[in-house]
Amino acid sequence: MAATAPAAPAESEVDRSRAEDDPRSAEPEEDGGNGQAGPTAGAQQQHRLAKLPLSRIKALMKADPDVSLASQESVFIIAKATELFVEMIAKDALVYAQQGKRKTLQRKDLDNAIEAIDEFAFLEGTLD
Repeated sequence: MAATAPAAPAESEVDRSRAEDDPRSAEPEEDGGNGQAGPTAGAQQQHRLAKLPLSRIKALMKADPDVSLASQESVFIIAKATELFVEMIAKDALVYAQQGKRKTLQRKDLDNAIEAIDEFAFLEGTLD
């Protein structure tokens, strides 16, 4: 029996192994790469999960005279609730746009969604 010499690794495998050794190509870790999860790591993670700018939401919350302080958690929850609300009303309005054979939402689509869906009753008359 003849023994065969091990084949040289393919170029893509070599490139991949070099990329793994290079710390610049590594993806950032969840806790910021320092091995300790601190208060800023949690805030950064929440910021990445929210699509809306948390600083603007905090400013809007503080514009209310009844609100003096707003914690990062409360700002994040308001941001997520707002995102979910906008997503829900947009999806419901999209149904009316598709019935009109359109891809673009118009004000009348939002009006129709508000009138047809009981959950949006509190918005009736707000777009006038």
